[in-house]
Order: sequence, then C-alpha cells, then structure tokens
Amino acid sequence: MRDRDAPRLPSSPGFWRSPLRGPWFTSVLGLVLLVGITVLFVTGLVSYAAYNPGLSPVNDKTPDKGILGFYLFAWPTSPHWLYRLTQGVHVTLGITLIPVLLAKLWSVVPRLFALPPARSLTHALERISLLLLVGGALFEFVTGVLNVQLDYVFPGSFYPLHFYGAWVFFAAFAAHAALKTPTALHSLRRTREEGNDLVSPRPAEPTVSRRGALWFVGGGSLLLFATTVGRSFDGPLRRTALLAPHGGGDPGSGPNGFQINKTAAYAGIDTAETGEDTWRLVVTGRTGTVRLRREELLRLPLYSAALPIACVEGWSTSDQWWRGVRLRDLAALVGYDDPPDLFVESLQRSGAFRKAALRANQVADPRSLLALYVNGEELSPDHGHPARIIVPAAPGVLNTKWVARMTFGDL
Repeated sequence: MRDRDAPRLPSSPGFWRSPLRGPWFTSVLGLVLLVGITVLFVTGLVSYAAYNPGLSPVNDKTPDKGILGFYLFAWPTSPHWLYRLTQGVHVTLGITLIPVLLAKLWSVVPRLFALPPARSLTHALERISLLLLVGGALFEFVTGVLNVQLDYVFPGSFYPLHFYGAWVFFAAFAAHAALKTPTALHSLRRTREEGNDLVSPRPAEPTVSRRGALWFVGGGSLLLFATTVGRSFDGPLRRTALLAPHGGGDPGSGPNGFQINKTAAYAGIDTAETGEDTWRLVVTGRTGTVRLRREELLRLPLYSAALPIACVEGWSTSDQWWRGVRLRDLAALVGYDDPPDLFVESLQRSGAFRKAALRANQVADPRSLLALYVNGEELSPDHGHPARIIVPAAPGVLNTKWVARMTFGDL
C-alpha cells in the first residue's frame, strides 16, 4: 500500500502497524498485572486499616466510605515491622509495575479507538469497563507516585482520592480479569496470532522480537525497583533509592541522623515552646489532669524499645533505639489500670495528623513509649523534642511529634 493510501485515523485497523502487538504479548503483560495489582490492592487496603479509621474521626480520612470499610480491623502491634513491610511492598511494587502497565496500555491501544463504539449491549458494557479500567489505572498510579514524591498537586486530600479510586479501579480490573484471563491463558499456548484485532493487517518491519520487548519492559521494571527499594533501609543501600523522597530536611549524622519528613521549622515549632522552663505535658484521664515537666518525666521509670519509623510514602528506617515512659504508665497516672484509647495532640498548630488517636491495644503494648531519647541521645527538634510517640507497627503519622497533650479514655 502506498503512503497516500495508508489509514489516517486511529480507528482504522491498519493505522497501528507495530508487529509486536498481539494476544501473546498482551496476555503475558496482563498475567503479570493480574498478580501484581491484586497484591497492590490488598496491601493498599491494609495500609488504610493501619490508621485505625474506625477509632476516631481524626484518623478517618474517608468518613463516607460506608460499605467499603467492611474489612477494617483493629491494627496489631506485632510484628513491630508489619507496616514497614506492607507499605514498603505496596509502594515499591507499584513503582516497579509502571513499565508493565504502560506496555500493557500500549499493546491494547487500538481497541480504545475501535468503531463502532458499541456493537451490542455486552460490547458496550465491556467498553465502559475498559474505560474505567484504563482511567482508574492511570489515576491510581499517578496519584500514588505524586504522593510518594510528596507532590500534592491534585485537588483534595490524597487519602479519599486514592481510596475511592482504588475501589473503582479494582472493580473494573476484577471484571476485566474474569472475562479475559481464560482467553489470556489460551493465547499463551497458541503459536499463531492471525485473525486477532490486535494484530495489524499491514505490520511494519520488526526491529525487535516480542520476547526482546518483554525483556526491555522487565529491564525497566528492574531499574525502577533498584532505584526505589533502598528507601526501606538505612546505610549505603538507601543512597540507591534515587527516585525516593529523602525527607523534608537533612537529618545529618549521629544518633538522630535518620530520615525525617516534617521538620520543626516546617511545622512551625517555636523553640520557646519546647524549652525546659516552658514545656509541660498535659495528661488527662479518669482521675483528672496532671502537668509534667520533662525533668518529672525523667524521674518516672524509663524503658527502651527498638522500633522503625515507617511512612505512607513507602520509606522506612531500620530499628532505632527509643527510650522513654511507657504509654500505659502514663495512663496509670490518671486512673487506668487497663489502658484505654488515647488521643494525642501536638504543638504543631496546623496540618494533617497534628492530632492522632491510638487504640487501647497500642497503648497497652510495653514497647509503646512517650520517647524522650533516641539511640542514646535526646531527641533532636526535627525528631520531636521534647517528646514524641513511638508505637510498634503504626504508620509514621501516628507517632506524633512535639507532644503537648494526651487524653486517655474510650474514643
């Protein structure tokens, strides 16, 4: 066919000429995404549960979730690295799958332009589900990457956008998988691909084989994995995480030299508020209110716990040695033998999670501390001086820094 006779519209089958497109190539990518996106969805739901949204409106960023919160459960404190694992897998796997997703979308792009738009009611429903699938995939991956990079350029809060978007996307994904997985498995066993709408009727000369293209996609995923996974470790491996956010400031070296997101300056913490002469911890409970200076806290029994900090952006630290007063001992000061729920308020005056709630099981864990020291040294201002919460397996935002008030009681 001469060039002037070549199809000019993307709705024409001959418009798409790559010899790589075909059911085998698409099926391989689809089966990888079938496993990967299922893991992403489950770890995403688990991440939301880790905030204990049913505990308090403060922790619940999607208050209108309704039936979508059917699975929520009380988040445990053991193993202490649980959130570090689940959220690390969620973010690292999501970034690693980006080349696979893009290749999959490229492989089926002719179907997005096929005419007529609907040949039957069944075909119309399939096209609508495909639209939700493609749109949902792009929305979830784009908002997830922006959140990981701390670029909140989308309208509204990340939490409800990503949560509701995940349900819409996964519903379309599950429907698509139910329809297409048998076909994909059959395509992998076929040796010939003629007669399929993805196969070009006038393919261009190949420059790479389909297996070579898969190696290229796999190499891209491996590169993203290598430049992301280090966010979950301290030391030299962390420097390989080139695509990971490295926090809101340079933590420096020494005992306080591990990653931070929110610095004291960013949070508007005035050193006049945290000085020995001015700062008081206000603890309220069944028997009333007590106000404790830092020196009075230091006279209480102090305990140590080795716990990481793990954040929703997917980064985490190795275990740090924290030392401070057990939360359950502070509950006992205001009349509780069996620790209840806890509401914590920070000196920070604005921003998400300047207040946070903890469940009774988190308060009761002997490793849950109002930390005054880390790795043998006083907390730095950026790590929450004069005192911060540290709870095993809790998301980083629930480990409130610059603690000002603690209120014990059922929430």
